[in-house]
Amino acid sequence: MSVGLKPFDPQMLVLIALLNPATILVGFLMGRAADQWQKLIVAALAAALAGFVLLYVVTFLRILPAKGIGGEAGVVALQAIFGFGWAALGYFTTRHSRRR
Repeated sequence: MSVGLKPFDPQMLVLIALLNPATILVGFLMGRAADQWQKLIVAALAAALAGFVLLYVVTFLRILPAKGIGGEAGVVALQAIFGFGWAALGYFTTRHSRRR
C-alpha cells in the first residue's frame, strides 16, 4: 500500500486520523491538563485542528503527496473522534494518579 492522499480513500483517511502525531500529542496533553471531563470536548477539537494543520504543512511541503484529496472534512471529523479518545486517556490516567 503506497502512502499518499487520493481523492477519497476511507481507509487512508482513518489511518491518517488515527496515526497523526499532532492529534495524539495535543489530545493527550490537553486531556492531562483538563480538570473537568467537559473540557475533553475542547481538547478533542484542538487536537483535530492541530492534526489538520500538520497534515496541511506536510502536504504543502510535498512530504506526503496529495492528488485532489476531497476528504478534508472526514479527516477533521475522525481526528476529533480519535482526539477525544486520546484526551480521555490523558484525563483518566491523570485523574487516577491524583487520587493516590
